[in-house]
Amino acid sequence: MFTEYVEKAMKQAHYEMLEDGTFWGDIPGFFGVWGNGPTLEDCRTDLRDALEGWLVLKLWDNDDDIPVLGRLNLTPRKIKSREKREAVTPSRSRKAS
Repeated sequence: MFTEYVEKAMKQAHYEMLEDGTFWGDIPGFFGVWGNGPTLEDCRTDLRDALEGWLVLKLWDNDDDIPVLGRLNLTPRKIKSREKREAVTPSRSRKAS
């Protein structure tokens, strides 16, 4: 699912050639994710690396602002406090005397 998400995001990338002949690219909706390189292929590789690193950090921090791409949603599910307590504290069955 992660690879499919990255592929879909990369299809939305925009690239441009800068005045010095190098390439620069970004992906709309992914704030701070950009890449550059001397060739378009190098720029794509740099952009993919930046996207993957950005996503890993977002997931590590449990951020909820990861863009949803169609049916692909990497946003971590928030666990309700009751679910947390039940997961940590196993319930005990008590017999009536």
